[in-house]
Amino acid sequence: MTDLTPRVHEHASALPSAGLPAYLYDLTSLGEHAAAVRDALPRRVEMYYAAKANPEPEILAALAPHLDGYEVSSGGELAHVRKTVPGSPLAFGGPGKTPDEIAQALELGVERFHVESEYELHVLARLSERSPSGRKPAVLLRFNLQVSGGALDASSLAMGGRPTPFGLDPSLADRVVRRLTDGTYPGLELRGVHAHLASGLDAPAQLAVAEETVAFAEALGERHGIRLAEINVGGGMAVDYGAPGARFDWAGYGAGLEQLLADRPDLVLRIEPGRALTAYSGWYATEVLDVKHSHGEEFAVVRGGTHHLRTPATKQHDQPCTVLAVEEWPYPWPRPAAEGKRVTVTGQLCTPKDVLARGVPAPGVRAGDRVLFSLAGAYAWNISHHDFLMHPRPGFHFLAG
Repeated sequence: MTDLTPRVHEHASALPSAGLPAYLYDLTSLGEHAAAVRDALPRRVEMYYAAKANPEPEILAALAPHLDGYEVSSGGELAHVRKTVPGSPLAFGGPGKTPDEIAQALELGVERFHVESEYELHVLARLSERSPSGRKPAVLLRFNLQVSGGALDASSLAMGGRPTPFGLDPSLADRVVRRLTDGTYPGLELRGVHAHLASGLDAPAQLAVAEETVAFAEALGERHGIRLAEINVGGGMAVDYGAPGARFDWAGYGAGLEQLLADRPDLVLRIEPGRALTAYSGWYATEVLDVKHSHGEEFAVVRGGTHHLRTPATKQHDQPCTVLAVEEWPYPWPRPAAEGKRVTVTGQLCTPKDVLARGVPAPGVRAGDRVLFSLAGAYAWNISHHDFLMHPRPGFHFLAG
């Protein structure tokens, strides 16, 4: 079972069946969590939100007071975020940026480019020569760094420390920096280094990544007689779907970053959390349509499924959930109910992979009862295959006050 905020519990209970499934976002809870994260960080640590985690306009706006900017990873995200929170600083990251997207970013005044390859650097340099703004784009070189001590071993999703399409190989570092400092690319400003290496890391592992990234950047700068003023150590702070009450140790992480900055008075560190900011403030609410017995196991079939909430299928976990009993049963036929103590919750799709959670402790759960899946505020609706079987789309409710 998982905790529900009072406003989510009340709203989910009041929704008619025709209004389900629905995503419920507690914007007040989101703001409080973001403020607490911001307070745990040192002053010289900037926090950008990775918009890919959840780009709903209401989410972006609720986070705005607590952020230093937003990280976007496509032309579509760029246009969306610029329109939704105009004037906010933007960083453009991600592999495979097209020339049209880079030109769009220059036109819209993107402040920072996380450059992923030598080719991308060349395209940015050429296009910046034609940019109407006349400003030098600030470049942070993204490197696929290796981290000692096994800090990345626990990651469920690694983007670095091994062969991947993300970032520059460290062996190219000196060649690329020379081109940015010897006049080859006079229209670009080398600002620093970026290293987003993995997702699902706890605070000690994140600190290890930060320490090694800083050491790499400083050594690189010393070899070329320059000072790199900004280092982006990425996001990927762990969200534990198996223990939803556990949280990333933001206080410990902030204290570690404070120590890292202590003898570096001119350095700005930047982080890019996404899931760890918004996951806890979203729920996917639905209702049980049927309870079925099959070969010794019981299944609760709910409205919707993984075409709305892809996260458990993507990460191969059981999405934490809470069952809300509904006493009314408006139909004349018998009400299906579970006989055992645990059920597997599945959706409506014609595939055995449409599983939201196994072994849910829900003794006696019945058709008509409601199920609320928590930790659904990130990488949920926006990564799901919405149109498979053409079921209706869920509702969206943004709760505050």
